[in-house]
Amino acid sequence: MLRLVLLLALALAIAPPASAQDRPRAEPSLRERISQMSLDDLYDRLAVSPEQRSAKALEHEIVKRLHESGSPTIDLLFGRALQAIKDKDEALALDLLDHVVTLRPNFPEGWNKRATVHFARKQFGMAMADLERVLALEPRHFGALAGLGIILREFDRKEAALTVFDRALAIHPQMEEAKKVRDELKQEVDGRSL
Repeated sequence: MLRLVLLLALALAIAPPASAQDRPRAEPSLRERISQMSLDDLYDRLAVSPEQRSAKALEHEIVKRLHESGSPTIDLLFGRALQAIKDKDEALALDLLDHVVTLRPNFPEGWNKRATVHFARKQFGMAMADLERVLALEPRHFGALAGLGIILREFDRKEAALTVFDRALAIHPQMEEAKKVRDELKQEVDGRSL
């Protein structure tokens, strides 16, 4: 019996390590789980995300996907436009984004970033037109909705702005800045009706 125990111990000692397939797989991280979801699932989860951390991870993945045009040429032009925006070279950014939306008119983020540049240049009508194009292509684009709400507020269309912010927050309830602006607008609109 002792011999059998010693042989078993020796066999276990020289047995090859378990392969990766044999080892129990660790739970995928939040980021891994999110990266495997469809865009529709991401938006659905974002709408009910109870806390800031998971909402930020969902938001990050949605934005990442919205930045994918499906074309290496568009991705290159778009990347250069984003760099021009960072460098505050609005003229170059606008020129590049004009090419992006001409070559890929169904790429919502091209229109969204062009709206951002128009807004920075105080060309609110052009920014609004681009945001409406974004929302026609991707109605759940919470960033475009928030941008449209800001422009409507600039034009003193507070009730319309409040409606747009409510739409944005229905899609992404954890947008803290949007919540603050919506709450301010609500007080202004409610105060007006008295």
